[in-house]
Amino acid sequence: MSQIKMGALLSYLALILSVVISLVYTPIMIRTLGQAEYGVYSLMAAFVGYLTILDMGLGNAIVRYVARTRAGNDQQEESRLTGMFLILFTILGAVVGIIGVVMYFQIDLLFSDSLKANELLLAKQISIILIANFSISFPLSVFGALIQAHEKFVFMKVAGIVRTVIIPLITIPLLFMGYGSVMMVIISSLINIIFLLINVVYCFRRLKVRVQFRYFNKRLLKEVLIYSSFIFLNAIIDKIYWSTDQIILGSVTGANQVAIYAIAMQFIMIYMSISTAISGLFLPKVSIMEMKGATSKEFSDLFIKVGRIQAHILFFILGGFLLIGKQFLTLWVGIDYLDGYYIVLIIMTPLAVILSQNVGISILQAKNMHAFRSVLYLVISLINIVTSIFIADKYGGVGVALVTAGSLVIGNIIIMNAYYYLKLNINVKVLWIGIFKIIFSVCIPFVLINIININASLLMIITSGLIYSIITLLLMWFISMNPFEKQLLITIKTKLTK
Repeated sequence: MSQIKMGALLSYLALILSVVISLVYTPIMIRTLGQAEYGVYSLMAAFVGYLTILDMGLGNAIVRYVARTRAGNDQQEESRLTGMFLILFTILGAVVGIIGVVMYFQIDLLFSDSLKANELLLAKQISIILIANFSISFPLSVFGALIQAHEKFVFMKVAGIVRTVIIPLITIPLLFMGYGSVMMVIISSLINIIFLLINVVYCFRRLKVRVQFRYFNKRLLKEVLIYSSFIFLNAIIDKIYWSTDQIILGSVTGANQVAIYAIAMQFIMIYMSISTAISGLFLPKVSIMEMKGATSKEFSDLFIKVGRIQAHILFFILGGFLLIGKQFLTLWVGIDYLDGYYIVLIIMTPLAVILSQNVGISILQAKNMHAFRSVLYLVISLINIVTSIFIADKYGGVGVALVTAGSLVIGNIIIMNAYYYLKLNINVKVLWIGIFKIIFSVCIPFVLINIININASLLMIITSGLIYSIITLLLMWFISMNPFEKQLLITIKTKLTK
């Protein structure tokens, strides 16, 4: 089996493990920390998380340019590229540390009106640990990107799975012993750095990576920085979409609203990961396709092929959450977090379409045509921020989620689909026809089962979910799946059975 197929399967295994761990881990965190401390923990993760945008898109640049040198079998150029990126990321790591310290001293100013004195102290302790973690991680992250550029997805995904499992295994016993969120951040930061060092060893010992710090191509450096600048804009926009809402709520409404929104974001992040589990593997492939002169039709076929597979998965999950999400959330973390259901549903609905087209981002990056998308998203995201500030105080997390969903529809669905069609000659109409068939396959079982009054008992949730899954999969098989997708499902079933 190819590295891409194995990587995709391992990505979904990692997602399943992540979901299972979240089901166990999150209620324990909430009950041992309390809603307020969990809210502060989530708020600081979002606030300090802004430092990750200082990657400036260079992580994607490593994958794109190293993949191209591999296609040309130019090992000397690859070693120069590696040296250049190591220098750049070491500088960025130092910048992260400096900016992080500045952010640390702004915590009182930003959150003193909404957080209590003990919550402010906790916020500062968490933030300083995260700042140190990010600063150290930056130069080491180069090696993870090199592994992706070499398409060694199996190692990359297995390491990710092990890391996902280890963190809660260590932290859960310590939570029961009375340790709090500071301990959680320390443990996760140490494990993160250890696994980054494992990537370094893998690159030098298995991939035989060589590093040359002299004679790298200055013209190429300029090209890389221009290419990365627009991905940097995308990173800023992603943070605006998925972190700023929590910052706004934290500064206006307090830690409890942040906690509810953070629970909703757990579902959204998992949902987004389901898409990137496949599309994230395609940047090296499409970069090589572009270098070898692939036609517009070949890119269009890839866009539709991957998009249809993702759409089946994403709309299947959306229908299931719409059906039993409210009951599940009530059972899982309690009635106090019920608004999280509406937040998830509001944002997840446009995301089902957007995430099914994620491979288009890789195509844009490979063809160096991502500037339009970056500028468009920046404008829309700034409007999103301003509108959310006025909405947050009166309508809380649900109002902020509605603003975010509206901006996603305008930018990611309406405008970007027109751009894919007009500029990249991608036949988005074919994908949309498939999406409507998939929606039809999901709606029928949802309507039938929703007639039943589903209560918040575990047995009822599982029963309703199983009935929905069986009916939906059968309808997808007969209505929306094409022969390739049916054969893919059969192949996966056969391999899992074996």
